[in-house]
Amino acid sequence: MLNKIIKFLIANKLVALLLLASFVVWGLVHVPFNWKMSGLPHYPVAVDAIPDLGENQQIVFTKWQGRSPQDVEDQITYPLTTALLGMPGVKTIRSSSMFGLSTIYIIFEEDIEFYWSRSRILEKLNALPSTLLPAEVSPSLGPDATGLGQIFWYTLEGRDSLGNVTGGWDLNELRSIQDYYVKYGLSTASGVAEVASIGGVCSRISSRY
Repeated sequence: MLNKIIKFLIANKLVALLLLASFVVWGLVHVPFNWKMSGLPHYPVAVDAIPDLGENQQIVFTKWQGRSPQDVEDQITYPLTTALLGMPGVKTIRSSSMFGLSTIYIIFEEDIEFYWSRSRILEKLNALPSTLLPAEVSPSLGPDATGLGQIFWYTLEGRDSLGNVTGGWDLNELRSIQDYYVKYGLSTASGVAEVASIGGVCSRISSRY
């Protein structure tokens, strides 16, 4: 088949040139750069700095402060994992237990729609028997973004009127400004799924798409 196509294009040079010109124009229309091209529409393709090649998964977090990994595994991770196994479209479930935290990774088949799987997990969590987990814990669904959806990192720094870095700000003050002012302002931006605070000065923004 490939040989026939090559022979056809060699024998019909005009058709080959027209196809080449069409591909060039199509590429210019969808190029992801901000090129100024008069007379051509511009529909740039979406570009990820770090393409998300991960599996179709959702994450369920459960905090149980002050408990050992063995207690978390026996009383939260294991019973919650077995309860989530029966959901439609689930390919496999992986889990980990650490000090005070249970993390369950629910991996769905690739043809399962992302937000449909989230709604099924929420329904399942809301229908859990009250005696399945300890009374003081409540599982929660992770944000609708992955670690590879990061689109921006930033730091908070004290500066004077000339823009020079100045002291006088401790890490607690910077973290408070981040958590109660900057984070909420950025969370309202379109396409932002999560603004995660890290330490006292550094934060990251994850994209929903």
